[in-house]
Amino acid sequence: MSLESETDQPGEPTHPALPGTLPDALRDELIAFRRDMHMHPELGNQEFRTTAAIKRRLEQAGLAPRVLNTGTGLVCDIGTPDPARPMLALRADIDGLPIPDTKTGVPYRSTVPDRAHACGHDVHTAAVLGAGLVLAGLDRQGLLPSAVRLIFQPAEEVLPGGAADAIESGALDGVGSIIAVHCDPKVDAGTIGLRTGPITSACDRLDIALDGPGGHTARPHLTTDLVTAVSRVATDVPALLARRVDARSGLAVTWGRIEAGHAPNVIPQHAELSGTVRCLDLAAWRDAPDLVHAAIDEVATLHRAKSQITYVRGVPPVVNDGTVAELLRAAQAARRGSYAIEDTEQSLGGEDFSWYLEQVPGAMARLGVRTPGSQARYDLHRGDFDVDERAIQVGVELFTAAALLDGDRP
Repeated sequence: MSLESETDQPGEPTHPALPGTLPDALRDELIAFRRDMHMHPELGNQEFRTTAAIKRRLEQAGLAPRVLNTGTGLVCDIGTPDPARPMLALRADIDGLPIPDTKTGVPYRSTVPDRAHACGHDVHTAAVLGAGLVLAGLDRQGLLPSAVRLIFQPAEEVLPGGAADAIESGALDGVGSIIAVHCDPKVDAGTIGLRTGPITSACDRLDIALDGPGGHTARPHLTTDLVTAVSRVATDVPALLARRVDARSGLAVTWGRIEAGHAPNVIPQHAELSGTVRCLDLAAWRDAPDLVHAAIDEVATLHRAKSQITYVRGVPPVVNDGTVAELLRAAQAARRGSYAIEDTEQSLGGEDFSWYLEQVPGAMARLGVRTPGSQARYDLHRGDFDVDERAIQVGVELFTAAALLDGDRP
């Protein structure tokens, strides 16, 4: 599929003359901005260089961004807010991941050891920045029908997510709805994925410590066999939960770490497990802590182990509002036609964009970043993750069309 809109095929753009397309010079600037950000990834709540770069560029455009109370991240209004007409917010996340960048043959590989933009936040940021600059130009021409807020949010990768801090800093004050995109390496650049309802999963963190008196492996009947106990917790707790919640809720406990013992003939006194709790259903997610605690205690008690459970609330599912999802659909159709929209599945990944949706209606689209026809397979949160940078233009024009169509509503 060509990334250029075609006017002679089914599903052609519905508003080919809609303003807010991306000038070539700005497109090139945004690619350079993304590459610089990619080379200098910063972890959650440490995004000082990134925040300063975004702030400087917005100020060069005559705008007045405000850094969040946390010291990183910022918000910026385009146009004059009207208390009688709540704003549409465009959200980007700006933090990187604590993993090494393993790409080869590209000039924009991370220069920071064990840090990488392996989730596409640099693309999200470039798209929202570009949309803001284009919308600011339209506002100067009197072509922006309603004020728009940009939100550049820190710490999306840090549970329970920097969205809560952004909200506490007033990011949603005066906002009536919010939109965002997330890179999807399974979708071609030029295309977005959409769905109404849940599009991501809830995600919590779970840490368990099991303790017992320990002893000799020759006499496990005289002590707590902690290795067996931790093994049974690892296997039996997910099985118990599968029979205690509606299967349609998609509640799943998956372990990422298990540790017990140091010698082959010594039953240890301490064992640990860590993992995640994911859930597709909002109501089941709210009940999950009590259910998980009860299942762990039941299995640990059966094996005479004392359990200490640390259940860290992460994020609820992102549940796309139908009206706002249709706004994104109309915006993409306006720019590229209905053929550039595909239905997408609900992911088990977590996203703290969900916290905004606890306050205002909103929707997230999946932004295709795979080069059409490419056989390369990049996945999120991998050190070799990369994107087709033409996706930045798609994101900019999606956001600007959404802002213009939303501003024209009665």
